[in-house]
Amino acid sequence: MKTGSEEKTGRIFNFSAGPAVLPLEVLEQARDEMINHHASGMSVMEMSHRSPEFEAIAARAEAGVRKQLNASADYEILFLQGGASHQFAMVPMNLALANKPIDLINTGVWTQKAWDEAAKLAVVNIAATTEPEKFRRLPRPDEIKLNPNASYVHLCSNNTIAGTEWSDFPETGSIPLVADMSSNILSRPVDVSRFGLIFAGAQKNIGPSGVTLVVIRKDLIERASKNLPVILQYRTHAKEKSLYNTPPTYGIYMVALVMEWMERQGGLAAVEKKNIEKARLLYDAIDSLGFYYSPVEKKDRSRMNVVFRIQGDKEDLEKKFVNEAAAEGLSGLKGHRLVGGLRASIYNAQPLEGVKALVDFMKEFSRKNG
Repeated sequence: MKTGSEEKTGRIFNFSAGPAVLPLEVLEQARDEMINHHASGMSVMEMSHRSPEFEAIAARAEAGVRKQLNASADYEILFLQGGASHQFAMVPMNLALANKPIDLINTGVWTQKAWDEAAKLAVVNIAATTEPEKFRRLPRPDEIKLNPNASYVHLCSNNTIAGTEWSDFPETGSIPLVADMSSNILSRPVDVSRFGLIFAGAQKNIGPSGVTLVVIRKDLIERASKNLPVILQYRTHAKEKSLYNTPPTYGIYMVALVMEWMERQGGLAAVEKKNIEKARLLYDAIDSLGFYYSPVEKKDRSRMNVVFRIQGDKEDLEKKFVNEAAAEGLSGLKGHRLVGGLRASIYNAQPLEGVKALVDFMKEFSRKNG
C-alpha cells in the first residue's frame, strides 16, 4: 500500500491524533540543516535564543503564521510552552474580569478541562453543552445562551476525541471569543478578527510538540493584573517577542519550515482544498460500504479527526482492524481510550495517498469480515 516515496524512506502512513505526521519535505530540510544551519557552524539546537541567527528564525516563524492566518497588526503572535493545557489556566488568569463570568460552550473533553481550570478563578457559565448526547454533535445556535456581561466566551474549534468541528462560529458581539484551535489550526481560512484570542498546541498542523501558539488581540493583553507571576502574563511575552525566557527554539524553527511548506503548497486556501478532498474520500467510504458508520452528525463532522466504528460496535473486530492496518503500514487508527472505536487523523501533512491507502484497506477488510 505504500507509495514510491514511502517505500524509499521506510515511512508509514501515520494517522495519530498527535504528535502527528509532519511534511516529509520539512523533515528532510531539517535533516539537511541539522548540523550546520545556514553556514552558522552550529545546529539550531545549539544557538542562543538571543543570537541574531535565532532571532531571524523566530521572525520567519512569526511572519509565516501571520501570513497564513491573515492576522492583522492588531494581533500579537506568541510562541509559548506548556501546551493547550497550560492555556486552560493562563487564559482565565489574563482575561477574566472581576464579577464577570466566563461563558463556555462544552463540546467534549477539552472544554471540560478548560472548565475545570477556569472555575478555580472565576464563575463559569455553561452556555451550551451536548454532553447528554455524548458530544456527537455541536450545539445549535438556538441552544447557545450567552451572558451579555461575560468576560469572554470559550470554545474548542475541533474535537479530536468526539470528531466534531465548528464550521461556523457563534456570534459573540463585543464579548471576546476565545478558541482552542489545537487540532484544526491552519487547516482552513478563518476570520481572525472575530476572535479575541486563539491558542493551539503545535503538534497537529504546525510543528512538533513543545510549542504553543497564541494569537491575541493587542487590546486584551493589558487586561491581566500586574500582580500575576510575570511569566504567566501575556504582556510579558508580547513585550519580549516570545523571548522572555528560553523558548522551544527547535520547535519554533520547525514551525517556520512548516509555514514555508504551506506557502509552497499554494497557501491556506490550497491546503483547505486538499483537506476537503481527503475528508470527503474517507467519509464517503464510511457511509457507502455498509460495514462502518460515523457516530457524528454529518453537519458537524471533523475534517481533521475522522471517528468511525464497525457496525454493531464490534470491539474485537475493531481491534483486529487496528492490528491488521498497522501491519500494512497504516498506524495510529485506534480510537481514543474514552470512546473506543476507530479514528483517522488526517491533518495537513497527511498525503492524499495515505487516505487512499486507508480506504483501500477498509474496503478489503469489510469484504473479508462482513
